[in-house]
Amino acid sequence: MEVRRITINIAGRIYPLNVPAAEEETLRKVGKQIENMIKDFEQNFDVRDKQDAIAMCALKLGTNAEVLSLSNEKNIQSANERLKKINQMLDDAAE
Repeated sequence: MEVRRITINIAGRIYPLNVPAAEEETLRKVGKQIENMIKDFEQNFDVRDKQDAIAMCALKLGTNAEVLSLSNEKNIQSANERLKKINQMLDDAAE
């Protein structure tokens, strides 16, 4: 697995990272999204402290991740229920 050394700039700080080459593009996109979120919070919510903007980003990203996780769990449960019904229909048809 090829590892690359990249730097990500978040809130004016440079973070050097060693990442798998396959993840480089994703990390760069996420870094840009975080930068855009920080700018958005600073402009729309009168946030002057970078740490406050970063905390707000963390809350928003954490909330988004939790909502997505719950949605995925519901989708998996729904798919499992449908598969059980299909299996039951197949069992009934085989009898």
